Amino acid sequence: MESMGKKKPRPRRSFTPEFKAEIVELCRRGDRTIGQVARDFDLTETAVRLWVDQAQIDAGEKNGLTSAERDELALLRRENRRLREDVEVLKRATAFFAKETR
Repeated sequence: MESMGKKKPRPRRSFTPEFKAEIVELCRRGDRTIGQVARDFDLTETAVRLWVDQAQIDAGEKNGLTSAERDELALLRRENRRLREDVEVLKRATAFFAKETR
């Protein structure tokens, strides 16, 4: 017997920046609510709301990290993680060679 009231999770989809911009523009016009736009395009209301919020941040209308800053932060975090891994490898190599030379 199926669980009552449980929805099947949506498969993860990706959207082009152009599509997101069109959806944001539809929401900004004010003809329809975010919920109506989300339903019309079979999107989650949360995703559309996040896109609208990010567009406001990018336009300087709202405080927060811009898309460019988010991209840079993600890049720096990846680089930081890689450098930490490199340091860990070098520490192990140093310990290994220190033992070998005794």
